[in-house]
Amino acid sequence: MKKYLLPSLMAVSVAAVCHVQAAAWDEPLRPSQSDFGGVGLLQTPTARMAQEGEFSLNYRDNDQYRFYSVSMAVFPWLEASVRYSDVRTRRYSSSASFSGDQTYKDKAFDFKLRLWQEDYWLPEVAAGTRDLAGTGLFDSEYLVASKAWGPLDFTLGIGWGYIGNGGNIKNPFCRYDDKFCRRRNVSGSTTAVNGDELFKGPASIFGGMEYQTPWQPLRLKLEYEGNDYRDDYAGQLAQRSRINVGAIYRLSDWADINVGYQRGDTLTFGVTLHTNFNQLHTPHFDQAKPEWRPQPQAAILQHTVVASQLMALKYNAGFDAPNLQIKQRTLYVTGEQVKYRDTQEGVDRANLILINHLPADIDTLRVTQTRYNLPQVTTETQVSSLYQQLDGYPLGHEQPLQQRRIDPVETGKTEQGYYIEKDRFSYGLAPVLNQSFGGPESFYMYQAGIGGHADYWLSRQLLVGGGFFADVTNNYDRFKYDGRPADSALPRVRTHIRDYVKNDFYLNNLQMNGFRYLGNGIYAQLYGGYLETMYGGAGAEVLYRPLDSRWAVGLDANYVKQRDWDNMMRFTRYRASTGHLTAYWQPGFMDDVLVKMSVGQYLAQDKGGTLDISKRFASGVSVGAYVTLTNVSREEYGEGDFTKGFYISVPMELFTATHNRGKARIGWEPLTRDGGQMLMRKHRLYDMTSDRDINFR
Repeated sequence: MKKYLLPSLMAVSVAAVCHVQAAAWDEPLRPSQSDFGGVGLLQTPTARMAQEGEFSLNYRDNDQYRFYSVSMAVFPWLEASVRYSDVRTRRYSSSASFSGDQTYKDKAFDFKLRLWQEDYWLPEVAAGTRDLAGTGLFDSEYLVASKAWGPLDFTLGIGWGYIGNGGNIKNPFCRYDDKFCRRRNVSGSTTAVNGDELFKGPASIFGGMEYQTPWQPLRLKLEYEGNDYRDDYAGQLAQRSRINVGAIYRLSDWADINVGYQRGDTLTFGVTLHTNFNQLHTPHFDQAKPEWRPQPQAAILQHTVVASQLMALKYNAGFDAPNLQIKQRTLYVTGEQVKYRDTQEGVDRANLILINHLPADIDTLRVTQTRYNLPQVTTETQVSSLYQQLDGYPLGHEQPLQQRRIDPVETGKTEQGYYIEKDRFSYGLAPVLNQSFGGPESFYMYQAGIGGHADYWLSRQLLVGGGFFADVTNNYDRFKYDGRPADSALPRVRTHIRDYVKNDFYLNNLQMNGFRYLGNGIYAQLYGGYLETMYGGAGAEVLYRPLDSRWAVGLDANYVKQRDWDNMMRFTRYRASTGHLTAYWQPGFMDDVLVKMSVGQYLAQDKGGTLDISKRFASGVSVGAYVTLTNVSREEYGEGDFTKGFYISVPMELFTATHNRGKARIGWEPLTRDGGQMLMRKHRLYDMTSDRDINFR
């Protein structure tokens, strides 16, 4: 039945297309995803890249495998994918008491790099790898080219490893060295980078085409694959044909469904959900920007007018606890921007609020932004220039606004001053969902509960705060072991995680922080208490961050003790000194990219460095990845070889009807080990001083 079902469906679809007029779509359809995740045909990749910021969630299903993948177009020339593969024909382990009847799960990381962009004569060219840092079940490398001709997009490539198992050509690298003629089977070994086997073993030519039908939601795919499925991890798979066919239908601008007929006997089905982080936008309810209606007040400020200005600064311009002062011929405003991610919007609104009721002798406006009572930046505007801009210039005589950002200005003793006092106490409650994937007892483990936090300012520089978690429901009763690594000689600084999360109620943190701006772009903090779920202690941090500079440097030092998972108000005997020197750099040749390099000592007393690279998109969403290498050997570290992970930071205003500057961060490490683990500090000075970057959103 399967053998004839999909060709029949495709024939019906094509026949229907002949009787349907082409729909009018505003935008061309995005490149489609392959079965493995990442832009491609079915089993094989193409050289096409999705638009920068494209984020796809993919699910594919057939008799032997289920593929769950996330694909991200980080740059126009770089695609990264993370994939979990469910091998339906194998058990997770041979011990039913350990993993029950759960099927085997494999995780993998794929990358594709565009080498050449398509032009009139030449095709698009890309190189890529599958399962580079996974267990090696599908490890492959490829070089592929794609060329469009009308509604047809042709692809031709050469693959090694899983993609090239058929060996329909001789590996071209064998001409240079015989070692490229053989490929070691590393399937299922570790989550390490399998760099030693790149471009080795059999090679195959693969190719195909994708056809955009006259009915725009429907596309058809045809491919010739280079894999012969010999020694496949799912078992002996018959391959009656190397020709695969498929169809993809666009349900909406955020969802595709697809079907395929592969190997001459296998039906596949899949769904893709996608969005673009550069195009995400949520309409917000907001007060209109103040209109230009000048009504100057006297040199001695009028109480009722100033009160109205302070309220407008807080609720219209977004400045919490605004402070309005006059000194000589300058009017100063200080406050914390809590509303707009684009802080220039708040400054523009503040200037309008001030200039509408400005004493005649004022010639300069200075608006200073703070965070955590730390001054960040002062925006200085010349009143005469602002008047001219608001009144309008004669045609052809326009001038730029005389405005500049300078290091924060302390007003000192002033002649007049009014303010709205800052709330010393704040608190909040929110639902919390802790999740993990790929465990031996169950693929999906969860814990749902309530999280709360409270903060109290003892003074302008001294903050006391804490947070708690209360469990409501979880499936942690499935835990069969305590997470102890059998292949690591390191102290267990992180692998007690299961012992901690089994508590029904615990304090995440309870600490005191002292913050200080030392001037000239230097910030400092001292802190002590329960610093995170697993550790308590004391530490200090100092940061040098020049205003609107592409670089900064920070140093932190900490002495901590491990919290007792049986009684989290107490400590175990383990203690450690840990700290790092961190350099921050925003490359001028890559927009909205932040590179962080930290070197120092980690919680297990190992020494090394962490490289963290993140990309921020127009919506404010940031995506990043990090790797940590230390002086711990592979044998001491255990499975995985080194610490690595991914994270995504999402502005909360994408989910709310009003503007706000809150963010939620989701992180994922494919395997939690004890080497290369940092202290998870609640407050980090670089994040707290983001307003010193003119491009931050």
